[in-house]
Amino acid sequence: MRRNSHLAGPSRLRRPLAVILGTNEIASAVAVFLHRAGRAVLLAHDPALPVIRRGMAFHDALFGDPAFVDDIKASRIDYVSEIFAIFGREDEVAVTMLGLTDLLVIGKIDILVDARMHKSSVTPDFRGLAQTTIGLGPGFTVNENCDLAIETRPGSIGLVLRQGKTEEKDETPSTLGGIGCERFIYTNASGRWRTALEIGTRVFKGVVIGHLQGVPVEAPLDGILRGVARDDTEMPAGIKLIEIDPRGRACRWTGIDERPRSIAEAVMRAIRLSEAERILVDYIPSLWAN
Repeated sequence: MRRNSHLAGPSRLRRPLAVILGTNEIASAVAVFLHRAGRAVLLAHDPALPVIRRGMAFHDALFGDPAFVDDIKASRIDYVSEIFAIFGREDEVAVTMLGLTDLLVIGKIDILVDARMHKSSVTPDFRGLAQTTIGLGPGFTVNENCDLAIETRPGSIGLVLRQGKTEEKDETPSTLGGIGCERFIYTNASGRWRTALEIGTRVFKGVVIGHLQGVPVEAPLDGILRGVARDDTEMPAGIKLIEIDPRGRACRWTGIDERPRSIAEAVMRAIRLSEAERILVDYIPSLWAN
């Protein structure tokens, strides 16, 4: 009798499984590269940090909205039993609200990438949860909480670490059109965020973009909404709420931007390095045996 593919388990997966923690623009760029390299990809939602660059991310698929990055579609799954069915669709990646502990029941993961981009929280030890574990950005130490780490700060973006610790967090945003932190609005208090505006909307300085806990939030300058937290989101204090792209016709709010692309390319280099080292580990003992 033919087995139900929804319940057949990891043996039904035709492609190696990559799990990415986070649904932001960097996690999504990594997902695109892993997908194109032939892996089944699942992005796990991070409830701690709301995503603002949603036009460059698979995040909105979590809420039933269409989400495409570089023509790759994301679909939401809610149950572990759905994983095996959706991974049979080779033109999609999957996103989920399920936590990592829920996903571990499907068996050994091939690649685990922590792309949550937390700058202050303590990072758990992910080693042993996958064939290769890769940490992006601050908070990672190779051979302590990951197998390989990748720098994400300006000046060292994409550097693959085989030992040591990633650089500490950098509070200074990179410039865009010659403008740095002035293009962002941060939450000065926690509260419910409401807005009717979408990514890609042209705004002008002083225009009300939305309301945080009933308090109006105005655009800091003229430009395009490159980033804005999703309507009806509960926002913590002290995090990015809005980003304005001031570059006029050069504005970009969809696809894969330069920084996420560099980080995603570094993830692929790290995976190739890990695979090459595993081959050597397996090959050298066989030489001695012969």
